Amino acid sequence: MHLDALIAEDEPLLRQALAAQLQRLWPELRIVAECEDGAAALETLETLKPDLAFLDIRMPGVTGIDVARALETLSPQTQVVFITAYDQYAIDAFERGAVDYLLKPVADERLLATRQRLLARLQSGTPDRRLLDQLLEQLARRPAGKSDAPPLAWITASNGRETRLVMLEDVLYFRADSKYTAVVTAGEELLLRSSLRELAQALDPQCFRQVHRSTIVNMKAVAAVSRDDSGRGVLRLKDRSETLVVSQPFMSLFRGM
Repeated sequence: MHLDALIAEDEPLLRQALAAQLQRLWPELRIVAECEDGAAALETLETLKPDLAFLDIRMPGVTGIDVARALETLSPQTQVVFITAYDQYAIDAFERGAVDYLLKPVADERLLATRQRLLARLQSGTPDRRLLDQLLEQLARRPAGKSDAPPLAWITASNGRETRLVMLEDVLYFRADSKYTAVVTAGEELLLRSSLRELAQALDPQCFRQVHRSTIVNMKAVAAVSRDDSGRGVLRLKDRSETLVVSQPFMSLFRGM
């Protein structure tokens, strides 16, 4: 059976290793995309709609859980395999769920077993969304482990020659600006000497959500969400006049609003 697959893993060496392993153990599988983050995975899934998606859970910004939640809208027939270094809490949840999982580092025997289960599941058609949603809810409620770093409370950003200390609660949104990141508050715009992707790893995902490949927004700063005639989302902010575009693949992240 010839199938298409997407890999989303933010560690380049792990992503390349899994792609090579799949090509070796599952030669009839065609890897149509290798994505470095969840944002790229969302956009690619909407376009390519592959049969399988291998998703790292802990990606910066848009996580593997976010991507899996969006599949119902973007590509409902896609089967999910989570790539994880999680503890037994998550493994127990996977064992009862509608998706498979691979533990890092991925063993050949485990990958071959996953291949057999996926082929059997694909014969039965569209994934069971009820079971998948239950699993995603369990994973989203997972308590933070002792090794998890606390989210940032403040950053330093520059305005010309002056360096400012900015509390994260005062940031309305971040916007990619070449190799740097623009930090936008209610009253000014500053520059942070980090990429948006690097910043996403340190932000609190309960407050900051990626809405576009170049934009992360503080959800507390959002006044309303709407759609334009093309189906794109538009965010209206509480304390600034400009609106922010939400790419179509990211609209599924706002289903609860």
